[in-house]
Amino acid sequence: MAAGSADPVVTTATCANCHREIPSPNIELHSAHCARNLQKCEHCGDMIPRKLMDEHYNENHAPVICSLCQQTVERELWDLHKGLQCPQRMLACQYCEFELPAADIFEHQDVCGNRTEYCQPCRKYIRLRELIGHEIQFHSHPNVASESSSDRSTLEEESYPAEEQPARPKPPQGLHCKQLIITIAVAGIAILIGSILLKKNGWLL
Repeated sequence: MAAGSADPVVTTATCANCHREIPSPNIELHSAHCARNLQKCEHCGDMIPRKLMDEHYNENHAPVICSLCQQTVERELWDLHKGLQCPQRMLACQYCEFELPAADIFEHQDVCGNRTEYCQPCRKYIRLRELIGHEIQFHSHPNVASESSSDRSTLEEESYPAEEQPARPKPPQGLHCKQLIITIAVAGIAILIGSILLKKNGWLL
């Protein structure tokens, strides 16, 4: 390749208003347009069209007072505060579904998770916090567990007269539904955080 065919080096200059590097031949035209139409936001540092500055402030930086914890939060962080950060937001206990403020839920669940439920196939009591893992480890095959439970029930019924058969505790109900609800809630929160971050990155672009 001939030396004269190499691409010429384009020099740049820094715009005094937006501080972007602009090709030198265009710097004067850009600077005039930039200074007339764009303004730097004093809160986030983004360059915003002057006519949209009030709208940008109201949507992103206007203070919002949380009615639950009385904390002042920027509007762009409001959804994050309301969904994840407010200590007074209401959360349901994963074991009993009773709703408590987030600041109290962990202490409650620590106590609530120590309650026990009767496992019919194993014929012993299991802590609620360990019950899901117990079911996965020992009863992950529903058909086998069902047959085992049925066989034991038959033997127990044959061992006692009808009027003397012991009352059997009911197996735990709804735990799988609770786990599914928790999983959906976590996924929803992750999507919420992602949308907030994408919105902010959109201003930077």
